[in-house]
Parts: sequence; structure tokens; C-alpha cells
Amino acid sequence: MPGPAIVAQPPRGSSAVLRRLADALAAVVVLGVFWLPPTLEHQGWRLAAGLSLAALVGAAMLTRERLPAVLVGGVGVATLVAAALGLTDDFMLAAAWCLYPLAVRRATSARRLVVGLIVTLLLVSVTVGFPDDARQAAQWAILSVVAPGVAWLLGTAVGRQLDAARDAARAATRLEVAREVHDVVGHALGLLSAQAGVARSLPDATDAELREALAEIEQRARHTLTEVQELVGTLRAADPDESDDVALAPQLHELVARTRAAGVQVDERVSLDEPLRDATALVVFRIVQESLANAVRHAPGAPCTVVVESVENDVRVQVRDHGPGARQRGPGVGRVEGAGVGPGFGLTGMRERAHLVGGTVQWGNHPEGGFEVNALLPARARGEVSTSG
Repeated sequence: MPGPAIVAQPPRGSSAVLRRLADALAAVVVLGVFWLPPTLEHQGWRLAAGLSLAALVGAAMLTRERLPAVLVGGVGVATLVAAALGLTDDFMLAAAWCLYPLAVRRATSARRLVVGLIVTLLLVSVTVGFPDDARQAAQWAILSVVAPGVAWLLGTAVGRQLDAARDAARAATRLEVAREVHDVVGHALGLLSAQAGVARSLPDATDAELREALAEIEQRARHTLTEVQELVGTLRAADPDESDDVALAPQLHELVARTRAAGVQVDERVSLDEPLRDATALVVFRIVQESLANAVRHAPGAPCTVVVESVENDVRVQVRDHGPGARQRGPGVGRVEGAGVGPGFGLTGMRERAHLVGGTVQWGNHPEGGFEVNALLPARARGEVSTSG
């Protein structure tokens, strides 16, 4: 059966190229406008010093993603020295450009660095007093404080958004793993328990019958181990392919056969016009699996009906057992709103899975007795056109 619908990360090559182009453009603008004109007005050692400092600043801007804390400090010192020598008009734009990725990654460290830069700039402006004009000196000092401050604020905001997105992705992954483990392991253990109960309830069974029952339990346990290994492999896959259509009927036939082997009478009716997209097939399979597992646990011996059929562009899933219903079951069993029993993890997982593919699911006591699960799921993504036929 297909594994969990894990969202693949977008390719990073194009974004890396864009970042390099942005760094190169920023370096050209800052050096061409604020560094080279003042430097080229000098000669001798001042010209050599100005070109050297400009080269260092440009290299730092091009490699700002690497060791950003060191680069920010180095660019800040280079800018202060160049400003004191009259070799640049840069009011910490290069330092602010290098500060941004540091603020995105480590806002706390960036905050300390920004405070240190601001204090240093104010002290240098007061003691050295460049440029010569007091008004220009005040303007330079203000802009030199504003540029790193703005870069830090923007970087911190973006960093928080990225952290929130990563936390949400981790939470979604944990939830998906929890659903898969519950569905695979819970269903398997339910069938094993039912098979063991059937074997134990045969007091006059012969040795051959007991060995046959134990062999079935062993086979079910081995199959469960294989399912768990496949689940782990799917979860570890870096880029699972979710675009293939899935022939669901054989998977459901095998699932029903295993449930029948546990002593449950299952009437199966599967009628699908075409293969389903992978995401929908997984949800259908898990809904049927969880519903049958609940029937085995909460309505032992009661017959069940499984219906999976195409309804226009959707798939309808209906699983009903003829047991006592939800009111007589233990805690944790789901129900439709107002039935009197709260939903458990499995039924909650059904709703979450259906929502992820744009479908709906409901469950509750059937008017004629028993418990019923109904789901309506899109056969393929909204707006997607089938290529079958």
C-alpha cells in the first residue's frame, strides 16, 4: 500500500542562484556608489588602502551566508576605518547586507551584534567626528544606526516566520507518523488479538487445529513486520512519488481477506471506474482498515459490509458493522456530533486524512443497528483531468 503523503521540498538550486545574483548586484551597487568614487579621489597609499578595503567588503557581501557573524564584524570595522580615512561614504549598508542572514538564522546573536555596532558607531562618531561637517557627521551616524537596525528587524521577522513554518512542518510530520503507526500497528494488533481469541475459545481443538491457528497468527505477525518496515522506508524517503495512479481493489481484497481470517464475516463490494490518485487511494485504504479494525475490537463476531464505489468524480466509502453500536462501546470510539461518545485517535485520523485530500467523513450508529462510517473523497485532485481510456 502506498505510504504517507509526505510533501516533497521544492528544488533549492534556483533559489540559490537568485541569492548569488542578489548578492552580486548589491555588492556592485554599494561599491560602485559608496566606495569607489571617494577612494578614486585619493592617490598613493590611501588609494591602495581604499581599494583593498573595498575588495574585502565586496568579498564579504558575496559570501555573507558563510560565517555571517565574523563577516558582519569585519565589514563593520572595515567601514569604520575607511570612513575615518575618507575612503567611503557607506553608512553601514554593506554591514547591514551581511547582517540580514545572521538575523534570519540567529536573532538573539544578531541582536547583540547590532547593539555592539550601534554603540561602536556612536562612540566613533563622537570621538573621531567624521566627516568634518557636524551636520554630515550626525547624518552619517543616524544612517549608520538605521541601516543595520532595519536589516536586523527584517531578518528577525523572516527568521520567526521560517521557524514557525518549520515547527508547523514538524508537527504535520509527527501527526502523519502517528496516524500511520496507529493505522498499521493498531489494525494488525487487533487482528492478531482476534485470531488469538478465536484459537483460545476452542477448548476441544486438536493439536493440528491449534498449530494451524498459530501458523496464521505467525503469518499475520510477519506481514505486520513487513508493513512496518515499508512504512519506515516510506517515511525515510526524501522525495516520494505521489503522482502515480493506484489500483486499489487488490489492496482492499487482501485487507478484507485478512479480516475474514480473524473470524469476521465481511461482505465486500468494490466498484471503481478507474484507478485512484495515490493520495486518495491511501485515504480510502486507511478508512476501510480503521473501520474494520474497530469492528474487530468493538463488535467481535458481528458481520460487516464494505462498499467502495465511484460516484461521478468522487469515491464513496461505506463500512458498517452489525454490532452493538457506539453507545455500548468503550471510551475512545467516535461518533457523529451529538451521539454521546467522543472520537478516538483512529476516527480522528480518518477526518484528518479526508480533509487533506478535500473529502469528508462521518460516523455514527446506524438507524437499523450497528456502527457505520461514511466518507466521500475526490477521485483525483480538483481540476485534474483523468488520462485513462
